[in-house]
Amino acid sequence: MSTTAPTTQQLPAPETVPARPRKRKHRKANPWGVVAWIAALGFFFPVFWMVLTAFKQEADAYSDPPKFFFTPTLDQFRAVFDTGVGVSLLNSAFATGVSTILVLLLGVPAAFALSLRPVRKTKDALFFFISTKMLPIVAAIIPLYVIVANIGLLDNIWALIILYTAMNLPIAVWMMRSFFLEVPGELLEAASMDGAGLWTSVREVILPLVSPGIAATALICVIFSWNEFFFAVNLTAVQAQTIPVFLVGFITGEGLYWARLSAAATMAALPVVLAGWVAQNKLVRGLSFGAIK
Repeated sequence: MSTTAPTTQQLPAPETVPARPRKRKHRKANPWGVVAWIAALGFFFPVFWMVLTAFKQEADAYSDPPKFFFTPTLDQFRAVFDTGVGVSLLNSAFATGVSTILVLLLGVPAAFALSLRPVRKTKDALFFFISTKMLPIVAAIIPLYVIVANIGLLDNIWALIILYTAMNLPIAVWMMRSFFLEVPGELLEAASMDGAGLWTSVREVILPLVSPGIAATALICVIFSWNEFFFAVNLTAVQAQTIPVFLVGFITGEGLYWARLSAAATMAALPVVLAGWVAQNKLVRGLSFGAIK
């Protein structure tokens, strides 16, 4: 009996179809994005014009029509330095720095106690903090002036430091409390089970997590303190004069000093802009802390 081997039929090779190029999806332009850019440029243009005017001569600063092309000069910055702006800048920097440190030293423990370690009547304490911001400053300036005069702190930088600390402390407590609430309470329990004390748990576990929130809170306190004008103009004269009060001295009825005023305003805004630029990563993370789970 003979067996015949099965013949294998060769199937034709499949034809290779050339891949069709994928069509790129063109995203439609979002009109709201264009509106946002126009609004951003509109808000930024006065700042740009201020910086541009600071490098002009006075004749070019108030020319009609305005000059966009000119020979830049540093004469206005030299004139501002000759008027003694350095003392005002140092006063503002000292008052802002010390008050911000005091706000963090007082506000961070208070926010921690009202969030992860809640005390009795937490809502009443929070309402008390925020109620201090409801009183208009104009209504409080007379009793504050009398108190400051009686304790001998008129035209003293420490009076501004105390007031700036009291002004920013409620905002710092509310901001830091929102950041602390995003931290799971189980972290403290796990740290305590590992033998860590409360201070060690806060220093090693909690504070690194809320560091972006601390940076955002500190930057907001710096901006509020640096730009504060009402307390400074009513409680200081010469020795404790801050930079916002110094800028008002350039507004006179004799002559036009647009370029010099722009130079002084540029110098006054530069420290806050640099602080925001240095802390921009921490600021963005802090303001969006807890927004994305």
